Amino acid sequence: MKVLCIDCGNTRLKWGVRQGDAWIERGAAAFSELKALPGEADRIVACNVAGVPPRLTLEALAANCGKTIEWVRARAEQCGVTNCYEHPEQLGADRWAALIGARAIHGGDCVVVMSGTATTIDMLTADGRFQGGVILPGVTMMRDALAAGTADLPPSAGEYRDLPRNTFDAIASGCLDATLGAVERVFRRLPPGDAFCLLSGGAAGGVSPRLTLPHRVVENLVLEGLAVIAADG
Repeated sequence: MKVLCIDCGNTRLKWGVRQGDAWIERGAAAFSELKALPGEADRIVACNVAGVPPRLTLEALAANCGKTIEWVRARAEQCGVTNCYEHPEQLGADRWAALIGARAIHGGDCVVVMSGTATTIDMLTADGRFQGGVILPGVTMMRDALAAGTADLPPSAGEYRDLPRNTFDAIASGCLDATLGAVERVFRRLPPGDAFCLLSGGAAGGVSPRLTLPHRVVENLVLEGLAVIAADG
């Protein structure tokens, strides 16, 4: 059976077709470009954090193919992950799927980082318990907020420097350092031992080279989690 997994993010749609244990197709598209469902599959499993219009669009496209979408939402427990949120259903579906994907990849203590429009940093312990996490603006959003909220700081096209000596590099370095610092602070809250970090999202490539803790970049943890959920039920 082929399963179409769809991650409706804040800025674009990421998708993959899974057959057995392998991805046979993967891609991404802007919502404005979507004229039909990407890929062909027997089943559709998806999560959405982009609001009502994208959800309705996808449901209409699925109906055109005679299919319905199985929407993933956070639960108290699923696929070996226990949700310790005060109100488990309030956790974003993408974070929940990413945690399930991370659990399938790494069985020990880990920090799960999704670096995109926003950055989420979640703690997952070796017993499968999601202990909580933080949300902060993504690196690009931080830069844009500085440009929009100040008179003298333009949009930055600077580069990361350990000791920036111009304003553009200072902005770029400060926004990335804020992200790195947040990841490393959450990481230090894990029990001592063989803790690990799993990093994913569109901005992961910019974060990874400067991250000074054991980590691995995963192309799309959300899709990995959706595939695990689909296989489980």
